[in-house]
Amino acid sequence: MNEFHPFLPQDAGNDRLIGRVWDPDAQGPRLVTVRDGMLHDISALAPTFSALLEFDDLATRIAQAPDAPLLTVSNCLEASLDAEGDPATWHLLAPCDLQAIKACGVTFASSMLERVIEEQARGDSQKAATLRETVTSLIGDDLSRLTPGSAEAEALKTKLVELDVWSQYLEVGIGPDAEVFTKSQPMSAVGLGHRVGIHPASKWNNPEPEVVLAVDSRGQVRGATLGNDVNLRDVEGRSALLLGKAKDNNASCAIGPFVRLFDDDFDIDSVRALEVTLDVRGEDGFHLDAVSSMNQISRDPLDLVDQTLGTHHQYPDGFMLFLGTLFAPTQDRDTQGSGFTHHLEDVVTIATPTLGALVNRVDTSDRIRPWQFGSGALLNYLVRQRPGA
Repeated sequence: MNEFHPFLPQDAGNDRLIGRVWDPDAQGPRLVTVRDGMLHDISALAPTFSALLEFDDLATRIAQAPDAPLLTVSNCLEASLDAEGDPATWHLLAPCDLQAIKACGVTFASSMLERVIEEQARGDSQKAATLRETVTSLIGDDLSRLTPGSAEAEALKTKLVELDVWSQYLEVGIGPDAEVFTKSQPMSAVGLGHRVGIHPASKWNNPEPEVVLAVDSRGQVRGATLGNDVNLRDVEGRSALLLGKAKDNNASCAIGPFVRLFDDDFDIDSVRALEVTLDVRGEDGFHLDAVSSMNQISRDPLDLVDQTLGTHHQYPDGFMLFLGTLFAPTQDRDTQGSGFTHHLEDVVTIATPTLGALVNRVDTSDRIRPWQFGSGALLNYLVRQRPGA
């Protein structure tokens, strides 16, 4: 039991949690596992986190790795919250490196309806309340039992076309093809404690609490973690073609704190049953809490993996896959009918007992520490770490 810190899973034993930590002395990342309250360096097993996940016998290799303690988990977690990515301080990094960072959208009926509302409002939060009432009166607010791509879904699509309320979001929500997009660039995700970024031009935005699968190059799911798919509702609402600007900005993707490896006690069925909580606390006294229940997802997680990787598309370094969220940001914050939007310095906590907690503070992307350690820097660091270099 990991009772020594609330940010860790309650029931993950030794060597089941793996991640990356920044070494301020070496000025680069170390691969680590959690063992008896300590972070142990397992960098000797593989040069990168993506390569580590390629081992079929990964659990055995980690268990047999010699003790190489770096620092206590508690000290590292506390330091991570204070460091906010400072390269002069030990801190957790996102538990991924060269993997592609992919995300699935509109995988829950509730969030699908909110996407339709965003589209119809053209990014204007003031119109959202009226549109929400109109849209739900036409199509209802419970489509969770509708199987995407089914004959029933096709019949509903035909009805909505006749009513002139068909939407591109409904297409990916109940049609045969899932929305899978590139959330962020390899090496750009931030970990626990780092600030997450909102584009400074955005006035209507929200966190998206999600489960993230760690998938190897063969499409095998090796474990899971938590993620924040930061979203700009006004930008995406203006046009779906602005998805890149809405999703991919400095520090707009948070993942962590660790990947929990699959085993007999935690597997894909465990993921299907997870309840992910969201807690947002602002300096203005605002408090939001919500729950995203994975058992209400419209598309099975393994179907989403299959739609991402196959003969049509390979990922030689593997990928991290955000599974989407049930969270619908409808709670008013500033004015009646405007729904939720972030304020600077909001503290966002995404948690579930079996994966721990991911905590980040909100800022604008132009004020957050610039992203400078990319794939090239990682390769240079690995060369420096070679014996005799």
